[in-house]
Amino acid sequence: MSSLNRLLYFNCVVETGSISQASRIFDVQPSSISRQLATLEQELGVRLLNKTTRNTGLTEAGYKYYEFSQRIVSEFDEAKRVVNDLQEKPSGKLKISMTVGFGESVVLPLIAKFMSLYPDIDIKLELTERVVDLVEENIDIAIRSGRLPDSTMIAKRLAFNNFLLCASPQYLVSNGTPHTPEDLVDHQCIRYGYSRWKDWYLMAKERTRLIINKTISVNSVNGQKQLVLNGSGLALMPFWAIKNELADGTIIQVMPEHVFSPYEELSATYAIYLKRDLISPKTRVFLDFLAEHIVGLDI
Repeated sequence: MSSLNRLLYFNCVVETGSISQASRIFDVQPSSISRQLATLEQELGVRLLNKTTRNTGLTEAGYKYYEFSQRIVSEFDEAKRVVNDLQEKPSGKLKISMTVGFGESVVLPLIAKFMSLYPDIDIKLELTERVVDLVEENIDIAIRSGRLPDSTMIAKRLAFNNFLLCASPQYLVSNGTPHTPEDLVDHQCIRYGYSRWKDWYLMAKERTRLIINKTISVNSVNGQKQLVLNGSGLALMPFWAIKNELADGTIIQVMPEHVFSPYEELSATYAIYLKRDLISPKTRVFLDFLAEHIVGLDI
C-alpha cells in the first residue's frame, strides 16, 4: 500500500503542480509527501520532479513515469469498482432487444424466474427483427442471429440455429413424405418472410439452393410453427423453436440425414453487448442467467 500511496502522491503533485496543494488534498504534512517522493526517486534511481520555490515540474523521466502511473492507479480503481459491483445487488433498468422468434420461444419463458431472482431490476423487452443501434437506443443487450456487427461489440453465443425440415403428421399423411430435396418442388413450403432467409439451401459439399414452387410466406417463427402444426406445409424451423413439438410428436423432422438452412451459411444466435471496461451488474447477471438456463438447444 505504501508503494501505491507514493503513486497517488506523485500523480497529485503532477496534476496540482504543488506539494503543499497535494498535502491539503490528502490531509497529510507536506514533509510526508516529500519523503514519499524522495523514496520513489531512490527506488527508481532517477529524478522525476524539478522543484522550484514556486512550483514543481516533471523531468523527461517523470513524464514517462507519470503515463504509467496514471494507468496503474486507474487499474487499481477499476479493480475496486469490480469488487464493489460483485457485492452490490443488481438493480436499475435493463433494456433488451431480441428477435421475435427466439424471444418468444426461448427468452420470455425465462423472465419470471429471472425476476424472482433479481426483483430490483426493471426489464424493458423489445421484440423486433430490425437491427438496433445499441448506443443510440440505449440498449444493454441485443439478441440477434448472425455475425458480430463490429469490433465495438462483444457477442456471446447462446445457441446454434440448427434448422430442421419439418411438417405435421397430418400433412405428411395427406400429401406424402418427401424423400429427397428434389421432391420439395411438389410440396407446399412455408418460408420465413425475412428477406435474407427466404431461400432454402442444402448444406452439402456444394451448397445448393433448392427449387420450391408452392410457398406460403410469414414474417415470424411462431407464425411458421402455427402453420406447420395446422397442416399447411413443410418449413425450415430452428430446433430451439420446435423442441417441445418434436418431443411430443406434433411436429416431425423430415429428411434428417440432410442439413438444410434458409441462409447460405450455418448461423447461431448471440447476445450482443457493448465492449466496455466494466459490464454493469444488471447486464452481467442476465448474461450469466441465460448461459445457465438456455441448455439443450443444440442438436
